[in-house]
Amino acid sequence: MKKILYTTLIILAAGSTVFAQNMVDALRLSDVRLQGTARATAMGNAFGALGGDFTSASINPAGLGLYRSNEFVFTTQFGEAKYDASYLGASASDSKFNVSVPSIGYVVNFPSASNSTSSLVSFSLGLGYNRMNNFNVKKLVMGRGATSSMLDQFVVNADGSTVGNLDPFYEALAAYDPSDDYGTDLIYYYDSDPNKIYYHDMLVYQADDPSNLENFAHDQRKSFSQKGSVDEYTISFAANFNHKVYLGATIGIHDVYFKETTTLNEYNIDYEGNNDFNRYLNEYSFNSYLRTTGSGFNFKIGAIFKPVDQLRIGLAFHSPTFYDLHDSYDNSMYSDIDYITDDGSYINYKTTAYSPYGDYDYQMETPMKGIVSAAYVIGKSGLISVDYEYVDYGSMKLRDGGDGYDFYDENQDIKEAFKSVGNLRVGGEYRVNNFFSLRGGYEYFPSPYKSVAFGTDQMNSDANTSTYSAGFGLKSGGFFFDAAYKYMTSTSYMELYQVPDGVSSPMAKMDYTNNNITFTLGFRF
Repeated sequence: MKKILYTTLIILAAGSTVFAQNMVDALRLSDVRLQGTARATAMGNAFGALGGDFTSASINPAGLGLYRSNEFVFTTQFGEAKYDASYLGASASDSKFNVSVPSIGYVVNFPSASNSTSSLVSFSLGLGYNRMNNFNVKKLVMGRGATSSMLDQFVVNADGSTVGNLDPFYEALAAYDPSDDYGTDLIYYYDSDPNKIYYHDMLVYQADDPSNLENFAHDQRKSFSQKGSVDEYTISFAANFNHKVYLGATIGIHDVYFKETTTLNEYNIDYEGNNDFNRYLNEYSFNSYLRTTGSGFNFKIGAIFKPVDQLRIGLAFHSPTFYDLHDSYDNSMYSDIDYITDDGSYINYKTTAYSPYGDYDYQMETPMKGIVSAAYVIGKSGLISVDYEYVDYGSMKLRDGGDGYDFYDENQDIKEAFKSVGNLRVGGEYRVNNFFSLRGGYEYFPSPYKSVAFGTDQMNSDANTSTYSAGFGLKSGGFFFDAAYKYMTSTSYMELYQVPDGVSSPMAKMDYTNNNITFTLGFRF
C-alpha cells in the first residue's frame, strides 16, 4: 500500500511565517518608476535641476522654489502593459489596459515683501501626490515538452517524513477518502521504504526499482495577474534666494497596495506507458495569492544653484523609505487523477485542497538615493536637462517580523544578489512660440542584479529598462495643457517554479512593453 501526501512547496513553506517576504518583494518596492505630470513624463523626468514642475517634489524639492505663482495640476494617464513570453519553444502573450490618475499637485508661492532687504525672494509650499510604481500587469507563459516539474521540489521537501508526523493540515489532505488506499493526491512514498523517499506522478520509473528517475515530457502553463501601486503623498517646502540658490525639502508618505494571483498548470497529455501502476495523473494546478498593504515615509532634501542664468546645477538626497507592511496569503491545489480498479474500469477523482490563510507583519527599508543634475537653457527657446541617480539595491533590508524574525538570511541574500546602479534621465524642450512647446526624453535603468550570485550566473544581470518619451505643451494665460507619450521596454528571464538544488529548469524569456499616454491640465494664478 502506498501512503499519499498532497502538498506544495509554498504550502510547506507556509509553516514558516516569513515565506512570502524575500528579495523579490524588497525589489518590488525599491525599484521606482516615477509617474508625474505630462511635461515631466515627456522630458524623461529629468527635473532634478530644472524645477518649476510639481514632479520635482519627488525628485528634487528645491525645484518648487522656481515657482513665481500659485499652481494646480491634475494628471491622468491611460495605456497598455504587455508581456510576450517565450518558453520551451512556445510563445504566449498577455496584456492589461490601465487608466489612472498618477499625479495631483497644488503649489502656493509666498513672495517676500516688496520692501524686504532679505535675500529670500519667495517661499513655496507644495501638496499633492505622485505615483512611484504601477503594478497592473498580466503575464501568460506556455510551454510543451517540459522535463522538470514543480512536484520535484515537493518530494524533496517531504522526504523523510511520515504522514503521521506531518502538520494536521497535510493529514487532512491525505485523508480525502480513508477507504481508498491510493487517496487522491500527488506525491507518495512506499511503506516498505524505511527512508520515506517520496515520488510523484510526473516520473517514469519501475515500481520495483525506483532509481534514475526522470520526468516524462509534459505541458505547462502559468498565468499571473498583478494589481496595485505605490503612491507618494508629498508635503514640500522650498525657498528662492536671489534667484541664484534654491533649497527644498519633502516629506513623502507612501501608500502601498499590491495583489498577485498566479496559477501553474501541468498537463499529462499522453500518459499511456508513462506509469506502471494503476493511477494516472491527468493534470494539476497550483494557485497562489498574495496581497501586500502598508505605508511608509521618507525625507528628501535638495538644492539648485544657478552660477549663470543659463545653467542650473542640482543636488538631491533621498532617505530610505521606511515601510510597515502586512502580507496576506493563501494557496490551493487542484488535481485530476484516474484510477483503474481491479475489474479494469476507471474512477476519476477531481479534488481541491486549501492551505491555511496566512497573515504576517514586517518592516522594510529601501535604498537611499543621491541625484546629481544639470540643466542648460538655450536662449529663450530651448533647454536640455540631465539627471544621474545613484541607488545601491544591495542595501535593501527586511526588518522586524511580527514574530520577532530578524530576516538575517534574506538580507544576506539581498547583498549577494543585488548591486548599485546609476539611473540616467535626459530631457529637452523647444519652445516654438509663447503658446506651443515640443518635448522629448529618455530614461535608462540598468539591471539591479549582479552578473554572478550564489555561485552561478544571473540571467537577469542584463535586464535593463529603457524608456522613450515625447510630448507637447499648450498654454494661454493662466491655463496650460500638456500631453506625453511614453514607451518602456525591457527583457527579463523568469523561472516558473523552484527546483531542487543541482536541477536545472528552463527559463521563460519575458519581453515587456508599456505604452502610455499622459495628459495634464493646469492652472496658474
